[in-house]
Amino acid sequence: MSAHTPDSIVQSMKSSGMIPVFYHADIEVAKSVLDACYRGGVRVFEFTNRGGNAFDVFNALLSHVEQYPDMLLGIGTIMDGVTAQKFIDAGAHFIVSPILKTEMGVVCHENNKLWIPGCATLTEIVTAKEAGAKVIKLFPGSVLGPDYVSSVLPVVPGLQLMPTGGVEPTEASLSAWFKAGVVCVGMGSKLMVKNTDGSFDLAGIEKLSREALQTISKFRK
Repeated sequence: MSAHTPDSIVQSMKSSGMIPVFYHADIEVAKSVLDACYRGGVRVFEFTNRGGNAFDVFNALLSHVEQYPDMLLGIGTIMDGVTAQKFIDAGAHFIVSPILKTEMGVVCHENNKLWIPGCATLTEIVTAKEAGAKVIKLFPGSVLGPDYVSSVLPVVPGLQLMPTGGVEPTEASLSAWFKAGVVCVGMGSKLMVKNTDGSFDLAGIEKLSREALQTISKFRK
């Protein structure tokens, strides 16, 4: 695990261009969705800390992905330094948050882990960058939109932005974001399609993942 440095993970994120964002309370469901994403070409995956047993499910997923040496597994929806440390100790490859709280950056830096804070304003973005964030999550992406990215990048050169929320696995959506200058996108419910009975359509998730990654490769700058 120590081989995965913050810089190498950023490189994996950039070369892939997409990170699925997912939570489910059922360990077997979470495993099967991660497997479907992997078959579709995904190599960076974010599980979110959104339920009471998220830590247990995440631990099970960490064991599960040992069969995929090239799969990076991070934890999202982390809100404070204590929780960040808990998941780092469990083995998380990277930490994602919907908010900017620099204490999480300190914890990640001390543990040589990639910290991806969530920002929505230019002040937050610059604060995050000055606090050492190599990649910054734009959240909510559905509100900010690609035009926000293309407006911000000339002001603060060298930013590596990852919108999450409102990104769709379509040519139109992906084209707009990548042409605006993002390095990666986070994708949740739009990627995690379901069958009519409410179960996850694993073949559909695999297909959408593959198609989204192929589309992204066309638009990368």
